[in-house]
Amino acid sequence: MSKRRFKNNRRKKTFTSSDLSLIVERVFCDQPSKVFSFSEICKTTSLIDKNSRRKVYDILSELQKTKTIRQESYNNFILNKPINKLSGRIFITNNGAGFVGNDLLKSDVFIAPNKTLNAMNGDLVEFKIIKRKNNRDEGLVVCILESERSHLVGRLEYKNNKPLIVPDNPKLGNKILLDQDKLNGAKKGDKVLVKLFPRDYSPVSKGVIEEVLARKNTNDTEMISILCYHGIKFKFPNEVQDQAERMSSNFSEDDLKNRRDLRDKITFTIDPDDAKDFDDAISYEKIDKTTTRIGVHIADVSHYVRPNTPMDNEAKKRGNSVYLVDRVVPMIPEQLSNVICSLRPHEEKLCFSVIFDINDQGEIIKEWLGKTIILSKHRFTYEDAQQVIENQKGQFSKEINYLDEIAKKYRKERLSAGALNIESEEVRFVLDKNGDPTGVKIKTSKDAHKLVEEFMLLANKTVAKFFKKSKADSLNQNMIYRVHDKPDESKIEQLKVYLDKFGIDLGKSDIHNLSKSLNSMLHGLKGKNEFNFLQSLVIRSMSKASYDVKNIGHYGLSFSDYTHFTSPIRRYADLVVHRLLQEKLTASKSNSNSDLIEVSKHISRTEKKASEAERDSVKFFQTIYLLDSIGEVFNGTVSGIAEHGLYVRMDDNYCEGMVAISEIPGDRYYFDFDKFCIVGAKTKKEFSFGQRVCVRIFEINPMRRHIDLELLLE
Repeated sequence: MSKRRFKNNRRKKTFTSSDLSLIVERVFCDQPSKVFSFSEICKTTSLIDKNSRRKVYDILSELQKTKTIRQESYNNFILNKPINKLSGRIFITNNGAGFVGNDLLKSDVFIAPNKTLNAMNGDLVEFKIIKRKNNRDEGLVVCILESERSHLVGRLEYKNNKPLIVPDNPKLGNKILLDQDKLNGAKKGDKVLVKLFPRDYSPVSKGVIEEVLARKNTNDTEMISILCYHGIKFKFPNEVQDQAERMSSNFSEDDLKNRRDLRDKITFTIDPDDAKDFDDAISYEKIDKTTTRIGVHIADVSHYVRPNTPMDNEAKKRGNSVYLVDRVVPMIPEQLSNVICSLRPHEEKLCFSVIFDINDQGEIIKEWLGKTIILSKHRFTYEDAQQVIENQKGQFSKEINYLDEIAKKYRKERLSAGALNIESEEVRFVLDKNGDPTGVKIKTSKDAHKLVEEFMLLANKTVAKFFKKSKADSLNQNMIYRVHDKPDESKIEQLKVYLDKFGIDLGKSDIHNLSKSLNSMLHGLKGKNEFNFLQSLVIRSMSKASYDVKNIGHYGLSFSDYTHFTSPIRRYADLVVHRLLQEKLTASKSNSNSDLIEVSKHISRTEKKASEAERDSVKFFQTIYLLDSIGEVFNGTVSGIAEHGLYVRMDDNYCEGMVAISEIPGDRYYFDFDKFCIVGAKTKKEFSFGQRVCVRIFEINPMRRHIDLELLLE
């Protein structure tokens, strides 16, 4: 009796027409090449009662009208070619919902958690719009075309005695199913590295455990987890590693043909103290009383990494090296990046160079581009070179101080032309022998950094201009440029609203003069508490730089022509530019640049992924560093405002945490959209950007990379 009642209850379960349509369509999507009979569809969906079968028939008729399916024969149907579907990258929120965009659409489409096909953040998906709305359309993921990642890190758990992986990050779905016989020795609760199987139309993610990482959280495990989440490989394929091991630093006389021999010139590198991959070197040669020959020499990676080889294909996939707090994930194996290609002192190296004859006023009289062989005489750290500049003495003092003088002239000219004067600031952790953080320091750009920067900018600009001289290149888009669009006016208006809170008025500057107004504003704030915060607001208001075959110039640098040429060890864009430049100089063709548009889009994406991974690693190390500071009080500055609370950057440790809006004492606070601040309902007390506050560290969660703060009111 109870069973009969249970069955009847199941039959009485009601579905909306939209739900039924999705259920029926999913049958076809799961097996896109299969022909289904009407009876099979009803049986597969458990819609077998008379009323449900009638609804299924109506849905099939509707799906035929929209050309989602077609009728092969009487009462037999198959999925049609998805002509009404779109594709795009999906971005998953913490609650499992998704947003996916397409160039043909005005805004992103919302995908409910039960309609994502369990897609992971960043996957390329095929989707269709199922509901049109005024504010935002709703959609359904039909197929996963390309996964953002091949691996992920998670914890082995069991449900109904079946093994599954719970990913570290909720944006990677809620579970990964495993076969009982493919656990690779892992036990319940272990942190494991999982290799994912291809998905296509399957609503279930499956994989196999490739490695047991740790039974407890470690810094190494968390870094691997971050890399996997962003779809960044942390190991090279065996064939790529084998290819690198077979390579040698030795070169033959044939390798030196058509290369300019600069081994006798004064040449040195200036890099961070912990650098191992030296991309660039600078040479100095006095030609006469008023003319100096300055060479910018870049590692000739293209000599070793040839187009369409396994190593080249892997470098293209990676797009760039990734710099986490405690490690570098290189674009090419360390045998090349740190040894063969790296411009190490007292070792002969093959380079691609841009050489300038410059007079004492800094004017370029003559320039030359081509392949060279060099011999670096010395390796300077930035700190070493800075000491030479400040003390006006030391090894190669005359050469470095001349370069510094010329670099300052170039920098002044750039700023006068409208370049943004952004002072770079980098948070660096001091790590002990176990890789744990013991301190935090801020690295800022000094004259030595700016010296190198100006000559690298000059080389990049010169290469870009060299290509622009040919109209054919311009028309055929046979070049990859580094571009930076003008800022969006709406973002600048929003920036003005923020600045107004600090009593700063930019006036009615047009886009051309805007950078000069911003530079003047930032210069006046130098040394004040709000400087770093307001500079970060300026950066956020700007467009993002990217790679493109269409040259629109670089707004931030105030260059009409700019590319990336100076870092081929760590950026695939530069490697491609080297190949294109060699083709142009020798009037040859290698067919290595067949689809520069797609390459530009791809490396712009990998650059963004690398930047996000780097930020995540910083956030994780912040939480580890502050674990012993729970309960301590710090002064800080409000660095962000959101509906859920306010973010505070603490002065002493440069770390950022959040005060939940519900936890602000003394009143019931709410987010004011118009004022863009948090306001007390009764007291009308406001918290806004740049405000000085006092906080106590309440709780730290390294797994979520989150620091909870308590706001202390006077």
